[in-house]
Amino acid sequence: MAATIATRMRGVLGEALEANLRGRLSHFIVDEHSPAIEMFSPQRRAQNIEGDWYGEHAGKWLYAASKAVTRSDDTELAGKLRRVADYLISVQEDDGYLGTYAPERRFMRPQPPKPGTWDGAPSVRTWDIWTHAYLLLGLIEAARVLQESRYLDAAHRIGDLCWRTLVDGGIDISDLGNHHGMSATVLMDPATELYFATGEQRYLDLALHVLASADRNPALGLLSRALAGADAAEIATGKAYQLAWNLVGLAKLHRATGDVRYREAVEALWRSIRDHHLTLGGGPWGGVAHRSREVFNPAGVFSPYAYVETCSTLAWIQLNRELLAITGAPVHAEEIERAAYNDLLGAQAPDGEDWCYYVFPNGRRVHTTYWRCCKSSGAMALEELPAIAYTASDDCISVNVYGESEAVVQLPAAGRVTLVQATAYPFDGDIRIRIDTQTEAEFELQLRIPSWTDAAAVEINGETCDIAIEPGRYAAIRRRWLKGDEVVLRLPMRVHVHRATNSNIQESRAPDGSPVQQQVLRFDYLALTRGPLVYATGLIDGYKIEDTIRLPETPPEAWLRLTLADDVPRVEMLLPDRAPIVFEPYFRAGGRVDGAWRLTWMSLAPPEAIAPVTNNL
Repeated sequence: MAATIATRMRGVLGEALEANLRGRLSHFIVDEHSPAIEMFSPQRRAQNIEGDWYGEHAGKWLYAASKAVTRSDDTELAGKLRRVADYLISVQEDDGYLGTYAPERRFMRPQPPKPGTWDGAPSVRTWDIWTHAYLLLGLIEAARVLQESRYLDAAHRIGDLCWRTLVDGGIDISDLGNHHGMSATVLMDPATELYFATGEQRYLDLALHVLASADRNPALGLLSRALAGADAAEIATGKAYQLAWNLVGLAKLHRATGDVRYREAVEALWRSIRDHHLTLGGGPWGGVAHRSREVFNPAGVFSPYAYVETCSTLAWIQLNRELLAITGAPVHAEEIERAAYNDLLGAQAPDGEDWCYYVFPNGRRVHTTYWRCCKSSGAMALEELPAIAYTASDDCISVNVYGESEAVVQLPAAGRVTLVQATAYPFDGDIRIRIDTQTEAEFELQLRIPSWTDAAAVEINGETCDIAIEPGRYAAIRRRWLKGDEVVLRLPMRVHVHRATNSNIQESRAPDGSPVQQQVLRFDYLALTRGPLVYATGLIDGYKIEDTIRLPETPPEAWLRLTLADDVPRVEMLLPDRAPIVFEPYFRAGGRVDGAWRLTWMSLAPPEAIAPVTNNL
């Protein structure tokens, strides 16, 4: 018997999840008459030759709503979920097709690439495979939650149609999606998930067939180029969302097959993204001086105005979810928590319905329109968090995401254990975990020690615990636990000062042929974090979207001051001859209202830009 966990999140993340349920998940789709579902009707389907992605919302909603039903036991949402799933399978065609396109636009028709397109899009642009990929994930999740085999049967039929088209029919899947096929090769993920759900080998073979097609495409070369050390920006177009979702599928293929090459490729591109392509808030970013806002910049390119697509944040969280399951490495939990508390929450409005398509380290908050993809992706990303917050094996419980919450864990070796996490995290670093067991039980409790902290300490029942504590690792406590035991984890939260540079280096050769480099542009920036949170300010002096600051020649603790407003820590930057600049957590900055400006990175005056700065407050 495997360990099971039921988690209820409260605090900041719990509020976001509750808003998600009462907002997006309860209102966007309610029945077959909702626009995102009505487009699947035979009448609308027969006329649709437009070729866009809007069909994705159905599968995304099925997936997120299923997760929400699991965590909340909301009977009203469960009824909507069943009604919508029943309608969708009722309009599935005899061959298994369950998309939104007229016959001449369907993925079963060969669609050669259109010459000269920068992203390798097919000549007849559709998102048919993409839509079916999300439908597969949604139907599988609905079948699991509602315990209805007919939804899994519908997923079977989609999988079989994909097999007949791609394997028996010989159509190359990389010709069916833009970004040199990446918008279609995402099928790896749901095909492997269908294999996990059914145990049927042909679905694993389908996923492997898709991977082989993706690797044969010279512009994509997903596996071989990753193993050769390519940067994420160099894979196909470097489209962040599609690439990360392809890596989710590749990670699942490693779990299914044990092939070490798949894990090595995923980890290589994960490192590339983590090291070169994330904001301070943990979201994949790009779009600087590029024809698309949603592709990675070359490694080393920095701009405070770069884009984070909320869809990319979803895929990044899911990729780290897979790697956490494979490796157990706490760095993946830390990346999930960082993205969740910053760029994900920073995209959600308090009503749970409105979302930002893009967020920017420096930029205006803009709530996107009805049909945009990121509203459904944000809802999905939030619903991933409860299952990640705690993980467990036979005799071990790992605490991965901090914040007020409760987890009921059934351990095969120790029985039922309840953990109640009481804390003001992410605003405060003191975390109290009460442990209740049915009887005295021995197991290991792993506490993730974030990489941003130092001098962390652990107490058990008021006494210091003498265990190894190292930032970026788990602190492991193995003992016989009694009902009412309390563990206190203390994580000192200092204000960290971060530097970044936007520079342009011109390369040429001297008359003798020797290489010459000249820096022709340089801007230096400073930003602040505290604990897991990125901090941001509003418009400078009420109207300026950027400003250049001159730092004192004193350590940061002399010109940074921590204050409280409504129990939320703020950081005041105290500079000569000007009013204090007040920073607050990025996701809260500007009151989370449409149109609010958030400035994370402050431009530095040239003399200070090259001066050394000690790090912590």
